[in-house]
This record gives sequence, structure tokens and C-alpha cells, in this order.
Amino acid sequence: MKNKKTLRGITRRLSTLVTLVLFVFFILFVSMIISGFVLFLLIDIGIVPLFSVGRVIPMTIFLLLISLSVGTVLTIFGGERFLRPLRKLTEATKEIASGNFDVRVEAGGPHELGRLAASFNEMAKELSSIETLRSDFISTISHEFKTPIVSIRGFARRLKKNTLTEEQHNEYLDIIIAESDRLTRLSSNVLLLSRLESTEKVTEHTEYALDEQLRKTVLLLEPQLQKKQLEVDIQVQAVFICVDEEMLSHLWINLLGNAIKFSPNGGTISITLEKNGKNAVVTISDRGPGMDDEVKRRIFEKFYQGDQSRATEGNGLGLSLVKRILDLESGTITVDSEPGSGTSFSVSLPIEK
Repeated sequence: MKNKKTLRGITRRLSTLVTLVLFVFFILFVSMIISGFVLFLLIDIGIVPLFSVGRVIPMTIFLLLISLSVGTVLTIFGGERFLRPLRKLTEATKEIASGNFDVRVEAGGPHELGRLAASFNEMAKELSSIETLRSDFISTISHEFKTPIVSIRGFARRLKKNTLTEEQHNEYLDIIIAESDRLTRLSSNVLLLSRLESTEKVTEHTEYALDEQLRKTVLLLEPQLQKKQLEVDIQVQAVFICVDEEMLSHLWINLLGNAIKFSPNGGTISITLEKNGKNAVVTISDRGPGMDDEVKRRIFEKFYQGDQSRATEGNGLGLSLVKRILDLESGTITVDSEPGSGTSFSVSLPIEK
């Protein structure tokens, strides 16, 4: 593959060089023909006498001057046509710099200029999509932060009234605490997702016991499990894996937290871990309401929440984080879910890097 790319690069460079050589040769050839034709006309009508030994140098200079003049004129017109795509590209670059990412240039002209124009259009398209994503992200994150802040402010104002009962007082305090926790989770997830999206390659890989990490995650979320009286059926093989341990910890917390959120009170969550060739496969299943095809298609989108009745329990970033972590660790995730039949997430990770 590398040799083919090198060969294509050499071929493109040779093609460009041949084009330039042919352009220069064409200018010289046409200049000589026109110069010779002009000289022939001047001799034919008697303005310039026939050659003699004493007039060789003046005539040579005269021919060179005509050739230079004709070549200059041809170069100006030819160069104008040759450089027109570059000028358009320069103008389009200024538009990009001013924030207009919808500008495009015609992918014409010589081979290399055509490739440059095509690459520029591709860059402009990517910048446009990034700008759209950034705007949507800012709009959504502003809304996500505004909602709990407004809620906290509203209940704090109510607490200032002396007409509240003890039960209302405690209820409003619980709501303020819950909304504060929601803000904390949201800001943490946004910062983590931003850090992960700016990371191109994970270098801090350590070998550790994946089965032990899964057990620790269950213990970490024990208070949430007890609150809903959930049982965890965990069946894991002893598997050592070489990945970023901290990042993978976020992955399991999000997946198990998701299962807890959607599980009915008194239900069961199952966790399995097994080897499948050179991969470790972890499956986390709940017996919640399940998902339809539309929700399954969009669950990894930022801030998307399929069940709006539970919108206050999350922020729609958990599965986006999961997907980004798996992309960085060369892993995959699949979801198996039907409405009313629960949901299973299966994560496959290479055991060795």
C-alpha cells in the first residue's frame, strides 16, 4: 500500500513537471515561429535587407527582441489562464479566514491545481460541519446548564418564604441538591468529553485485571443499586487487558449507571465478561423498558435522551463518552434492545495492543 502511494506521488509530480516543460516549450516554439514569420515579411517587403556577414549580429539581436516580445505576450496570456485558479483559491481562503465556510472553488485547471482545489473544498466542508456542530453544541450546553440553574434559583426563592411546611422545606432542599449534583455531572462530562475529543491517540496503556475493575465499578455504584433495590448478577472470567485504566473506568460507570437508571425497582442487572479470540467481551443487560429502532440509532449522539421522562436523571453525554473512549481504544459496542424487553450493551476490546 505504501509503495502504491509513493508511486502515485511520483507519477503526479512527473505529470506536473511534464506539463510545465510542455508549456515552456510551447511558448518558445510559438515565439520562434512568429519571429521567423515577422522577419520573413520584413525581408519580403524590403524593410530589412537580406543577410550579410556584417549584419548577422544585428539581425540576431532583432530576432531575439521579437522572440522576447512575443514570448512575453504569450506568457502573460498563458500565465493569466494558468494562475486564475490560484487567484480564486486565494480569494476563497480569505473568505474562510473571515468565517464564511460555505465558499467553494472550481476543481479545474492543471492536475496539481485541480487536486489543491478539491482538497480546499473538502477542508471547507469539514470546517462548515465543525462550525455547525460547535454552534449546536454551545446552544445545547447553554440550555442544559440553564435548566437546573433556573430550577435551583426558583426553589431557593421559595425557601425564603416563611409559609412553607417542614415537609415542603425538605423537599425543596432535596431538589436543589439533586439539581446541583446534575450540574456537577454535566460539567464533569463536558470537560471529559472535550478532553477525549481533542485526544488523537492514547499512550498511557497499563495491563490490569478487567474482571476486578468491573467488580469495583459495582461496589462504587452500590448506593444507587440499593436505592432501587437492584440485584447484580455478575459472571466474569479472569481477563487481563492492556488499555487506559482510568478511561475504561468512565466507560463502565456510564454503562452500569445507564442500566441502573432504566431498571425497574427490585429488578436485576447482569454483567458478563468472557474472552472471544483476541478480544474481551463485556455485556451489561437490564430489564428496563427497552428502545425502538429510532432511539437505538441516535443513542450515541451528544445530549440525545430517548426517554424524556428521565431527562432530569442524566444529560445525554454518557453514551457519547462511551463511544469516544471505544474509538480511542480500538473497541466496538453493539446494542440489543426491543421495546418492553430490556437492553443489552456488548463491548468488545482487544486484549493486547
